[in-house]
Amino acid sequence: MIRITYSDVRKPMANDVARVFQSSGIKRPSDDLARIQKMIDSATLIVSAWDGEKLVGLARALTDYSYCCYLSDLAVDGSYQKHGIGNELVSRIQNQIGEQCSLVLLSAPGALDYYPKLGFEKADNAFVIKRKR
Repeated sequence: MIRITYSDVRKPMANDVARVFQSSGIKRPSDDLARIQKMIDSATLIVSAWDGEKLVGLARALTDYSYCCYLSDLAVDGSYQKHGIGNELVSRIQNQIGEQCSLVLLSAPGALDYYPKLGFEKADNAFVIKRKR
């Protein structure tokens, strides 16, 4: 049985986050560690999942803790998926932001069936200006 610990105070290293991104299948700039580090440093809230000293999951969010929270990354190492880690990461984000905050995210096409299992409702009223690089 896997023993996973969770932390909202332990900041993961950029190379560990890049490894989890690559293994999870999420599309992120994993080869640009400086950019990954900036993503970590600029986050308002990070909840990480650990198997001993190994980072195995990450939820990274931007929030005002009052009205809205954007879950910008939810990634679990491929070999640790289907063990409830993603669900627990989202639950811990929700506990941190409270019931007064909406939790929103953009889903990769392959994850569209996953998020409703975590309690997310599909929204048809979103707009995006995509990044250019």
